[in-house]
Amino acid sequence: MYAFRKPFTVATFSNELFFGIDYKILLIIAQVLGYTLSKFIGIKVISEMTSSKRMIALIAFILFAELALLGFALVPAPYNILFLFLNGLPLGMIWGIIFSYLEGRKATELLGVILSSSFIVSSGAVKSVGKLVMDKLQFNEYWMPFITGLFFIIPLVFFTYLLEKLPKPTEEDNALKIARKPLDKEGRKELFRQFSVPLIIIVIFFMMLTSIRDFRDNFAREIWDTLNYKDASIYSISEIPIAVIVLIVLGIIGSITKNYKAFIFYHYVLFIGCLSILISTYLFQLELISPIAWMMISGLGLYSCYVPFNGIFFDRMIATFKIEGNVGFLIYIADAFGYLGSIFILLFKNFAKEELSWLSFFTTSLYFLAFSGLGITLYCYHFFKKKYKQPVKINELIYEQ
Repeated sequence: MYAFRKPFTVATFSNELFFGIDYKILLIIAQVLGYTLSKFIGIKVISEMTSSKRMIALIAFILFAELALLGFALVPAPYNILFLFLNGLPLGMIWGIIFSYLEGRKATELLGVILSSSFIVSSGAVKSVGKLVMDKLQFNEYWMPFITGLFFIIPLVFFTYLLEKLPKPTEEDNALKIARKPLDKEGRKELFRQFSVPLIIIVIFFMMLTSIRDFRDNFAREIWDTLNYKDASIYSISEIPIAVIVLIVLGIIGSITKNYKAFIFYHYVLFIGCLSILISTYLFQLELISPIAWMMISGLGLYSCYVPFNGIFFDRMIATFKIEGNVGFLIYIADAFGYLGSIFILLFKNFAKEELSWLSFFTTSLYFLAFSGLGITLYCYHFFKKKYKQPVKINELIYEQ
């Protein structure tokens, strides 16, 4: 999926302005608007989607996104901005479809962490491929995204077929994680009523995580150029250790069979992740650690917080509190508002003072994220501990914890 979404961000589109806004920022905003709208639509569509429709929907959405990239290449700027919006529109559904294959299993955490770790590496990898398409194959910045996507169509169809062949959750899976089923409108209302306060502040936290993670991802080239790292391999090299460490840490938590214990451990990960962002950024500004060490440590903290909210945190939440439904609703509530935050931070950066560099803006954002995240994590930790020790009423049934 990342091959159809992220390659264009490795292009700089230098000195291009339309409507008083940097052209690259307009492209990113257009794509994120499509992606965000898709997330809001997905709150209903993904939470109600049946398993029989997943494979066709996944492939159709990807092909639509690739055709939009062809339109981006053929139509001149600034009119081709529309095609980035169309590109983002179907791609916002992909994550929910893929995770629906994995949720509600004994091995959901392990599978989910592997999947999440892959997008840490994938974003950097497809940027490296995109830069090579420009440098070695001599395609311009407008054709590069479409050409890069072509390389990944056949592998995507093949691996979608393999996903479809996954066995259904077993009786043991259902006993450990609660059987998953579509969540209707009334079920969504009841779920939100039960957990409204933590869900609202988790969404706020995820808005910050998504916007800063997206900023780091979309403007990786500008940030690395400022830090004097200009080789194409830096996008992959810097992200692989992050993916491996996140995979190991969250994989260990995934091996915990007791849902409540694992759910609480995710809060420890969030707290340590925010702390590592805060400390590494401070040490970097004091010039006590190198730029690459800072990018990797802060990136590790960022993804340690970001990855759980892409499914596995909510998967354990559903199992812990015996919620009848699926994670699609929770993921898409968080994602939809998360990408709204991403749009806001892009506009803020564009209209902020010109002397505010990419690097300065990024470091300031990291401080804000770290302090806010620490407070939100502590609140949720105490809320869920208290909630677990009380009788929980869901769908008119009382479950004694």
